[in-house]
Amino acid sequence: MTGKKVLVVDDDAKTVELVKLYLNRDGYRVITAGDGNEALRLARENSPDLIVLDLMLPGISGLEICRILRDESDVPIIILTALTTDDDRLKGLDLGADDYVTKPFSPRELAARVRAVLRRLPGERGPEKIQHGGLIVDFLKHEAFLEGKPLNLTPIEFKLLGALVKEPGRVFSRAQIIDKALGHDFNGFDRTIDVHILKLRRKLEPDPHHPRYLKTVYGAGYKLLENTGET
Repeated sequence: MTGKKVLVVDDDAKTVELVKLYLNRDGYRVITAGDGNEALRLARENSPDLIVLDLMLPGISGLEICRILRDESDVPIIILTALTTDDDRLKGLDLGADDYVTKPFSPRELAARVRAVLRRLPGERGPEKIQHGGLIVDFLKHEAFLEGKPLNLTPIEFKLLGALVKEPGRVFSRAQIIDKALGHDFNGFDRTIDVHILKLRRKLEPDPHHPRYLKTVYGAGYKLLENTGET
């Protein structure tokens, strides 16, 4: 992991220096920003391998930065914030953040989260595009199509579908799909996977009650059917 570039964004200089200290120890090259406008500029100019992003920033908010960057790239984003409610977490994750760390935080834990997220997107990210029946998932463009029509997925829905389409036929438990697709871990989130899968199924299936693609395996989890004509 050494040599990878991390952008740390926070308006608190002490927090920035603390995070920078621990990431430098792990061999990362650290760029820092103290407000939203500077963060967006540095992200575009430097193409960091990962961003540690505060939400409450002067100028452009962290959530807005997350939304803008997710439209432009798939750079991993770890949110670091004092906002701790489930609604706050879900807003960030729904916009495409890869992990969520709340303040006060352990800098050692944050450094471990950075390592974990970067391990999940190696050069072995996998194929740029997968076609499965009438479904096409384009990982470079962050787009999915069914029978030539865009599915207009949220970032979380895209990540879920991306994990499933890479291993059709495999049954993923809630915990496995969180680890494989989303890579974050906080109490209670596993229960929301069902909601995201339900929304994904409504976009993916002409008749959600008779799925051609995404099937619930009762008591076990979810899978993408290997044969799209399977029931």
